[in-house]
Parts: sequence; structure tokens; C-alpha cells
Amino acid sequence: MEANWKQQIANLVKTANHRILATWAGNCAEHVLPYFEARYPHENRPRLAIEASRAWVRGEITVGTARDAAFAAHAAARDVLTDTTSCHIARATGHAAATAHVPTHAIHAANYAEKAIPTESIWQYEELKRLLTN
Repeated sequence: MEANWKQQIANLVKTANHRILATWAGNCAEHVLPYFEARYPHENRPRLAIEASRAWVRGEITVGTARDAAFAAHAAARDVLTDTTSCHIARATGHAAATAHVPTHAIHAANYAEKAIPTESIWQYEELKRLLTN
């Protein structure tokens, strides 16, 4: 990620509340998830982690349930460890779900998504800005 974008994202993250960060983390992970799903169409743990993140934002599940989904997504990442891009995407989804537990996981979700697809930083910045103004 270009340092300027990274700093701009960091500045916006400081102004976001927990639920906005969880929403953003889920959006960042979901934005790159199609690459993972194309390669591993029968592996649903990363998708379920994003769904858990969204369910937590809506107040439908507990932090513990979201954390379980995060752990499962990280297990999926370990299962595809030799496929670096897919591993990063699965980690992004795990951090998105883990944001329910600790808001600072949101930036890790974004960073892993950006590691997977290096052009993501501009989209991530614009998406967080959009969420903060709605």
C-alpha cells in the first residue's frame, strides 16, 4: 500500500466507531473474496466469516460466535498456505469477523486484502470515507 494511502486510511480509522470498522472490514474482505472463491469454490469458511461480521454489526450474533467464524477463516488460510493470494484473502476475512471482538482487527483485514490485491488501498480509502459520511 502506498504510504500516503496507508496514512489517509489510518487517519480515517481513528474517527470510525466499532460498527463502522466492522462493516468496513467486511467490505474490504468481501471485495477480494471472489478471487478466493474462484479458486476454492467449495471452501465456505471465508464467506461465513464475512457473514458473521455482518451479523454482528446487525446485532444478530455474539462476539463469541463472530470469533469462532474468524478462527475458522484463519484455519482456511492455513489450508491454502502455499497459495499466498488466497491465504491473504482468507486472513482478511478472519480479521473482518474478529473486528467484532477488537476494532483494531479492521485495519488487519484491509492490510491482508491489500496484500492479496495490491490495488485495493484506493478502494479501501474511498469505502471508509463513504461509510463515515453516510
